[in-house]
Parts: sequence; C-alpha cells; structure tokens
Amino acid sequence: MSEPNVNAIHTNTRSRMNVKTITSLGMLTAISYVVMLLSKALPQVSGFLQLDLKDTVMCIGGFIFGPVAAAAIAIVVAVVEMFTVSDTGIIGCIMNVLATCAFCCTASYVYKKVHTKKGAVLGLALGTVCLVVVMLLWNYLITPIYMVMDRSVVASMLIPVFLPFNFVKGGLNMALILVLYKPVVTALRKARLVPESQSSTQKSGGKLNAGFLLFSLALLATFVTLALVLMGIL
Repeated sequence: MSEPNVNAIHTNTRSRMNVKTITSLGMLTAISYVVMLLSKALPQVSGFLQLDLKDTVMCIGGFIFGPVAAAAIAIVVAVVEMFTVSDTGIIGCIMNVLATCAFCCTASYVYKKVHTKKGAVLGLALGTVCLVVVMLLWNYLITPIYMVMDRSVVASMLIPVFLPFNFVKGGLNMALILVLYKPVVTALRKARLVPESQSSTQKSGGKLNAGFLLFSLALLATFVTLALVLMGIL
C-alpha cells in the first residue's frame, strides 16, 4: 500500500486557505466601498472634510490578515472610489490611501505583535496618533494645491480644523472596531472563512469582557458626540 502524498495534502490545504483568504478580502473590500458610499451622506466638516467610516472595515481586515492586507484593501477601494464617485481625482485617492494606511497599518502591525485586547487598544490609539500626524503633514503639503489657496491659509487651519477632524475620525473608527471586531470575526469563523488560529485571542473572564465592552461603548458614545459637534449638529 502506497503512503499518502504529504506534500500534495499540504498544497491542497494551502490552496483552500488562499481561496478563503481571497474571498474574505474581497468581501471586506466590497463592504468598505459600501460603507464609504454611506459615509458620504454624513454632513461635512468645515464645508469640505468628510468623516469616513470605511477604515473600520479595513482595519478589521488588517487585524485578521495583517497590515499588508489592510493596505491592499485601502488601495483598491481608493482607486475604485476615484473612478466612480469621487470628484477629487488622483489627489483625493492619494490622500485616502495615506490616511487609511497611517491608521489601519499602524494598528494592525501593533495588534499582530501584541495579540490581546490591550494590544488592540494600544494599536488603535497609536494608529489614531499616526493618522493625525501624517495628515497634518500631507494636508499642509497637498491641500494648497487641491484647494488652490495660499499655503499660509492652510497652515492656519492645521490646528483648529485638520487636527480635531482627524482625531475624531480616528477615534470614531477606533471605537467602532473595538465594538464590532469580535462579532465580525466570530461570523467569519463560523462561515469557515477565517481559521481559528488567525482570529483567536487570549481568553479572559466574563467581567473583563463586560468591562471591555462598556469601555468600547463609552468610547464610541464620546466620539459620536464629538463628531456631531464637528458636523455642527450639536
């Protein structure tokens, strides 16, 4: 009796995993695009800044599959947006990719290294800081070209306009990720699209889980309120 071909088994298993990964990434990319479209219905901040919640979906993808996956989703969605619904052209596409990668890739990288709830919070917090810093720089460099205005005018807007906008944007996506990550991953696991080893986290007691959920909801309520203030609703 011949022995089973171990290499063939490993190859087939790897092939099935690749198909599942591509399927999951495709689904997350499509959802990101839909969330981007829905976000455009939100009131703008200062007349030209749009709060966008697609980073929530992209970062969840990054938490599951790594920072490279988050970057890939960000680039695909930004390019499709540029050719479909955006009126900001290549400049808007570049700014979208920079903002999303600054937030999602930073958070995903930290979470990959520290795969715990604390690691998720730390990664998302650092991602928000990175988003604010990166966008202050690139808004200073690119916005004068896009808005056709003097650079000194843009410089005067960095602290009172761009800084709070990107802080609230990052914080809002951070809170949504903390609330939604576990149920999304659980659903993907049940659908056998995510292996147990890629989505499992350290087990903790019920009190800690309840406390973490309350923390996440409180954070979400805080940033929703700040977003409403920025949009002039409150």
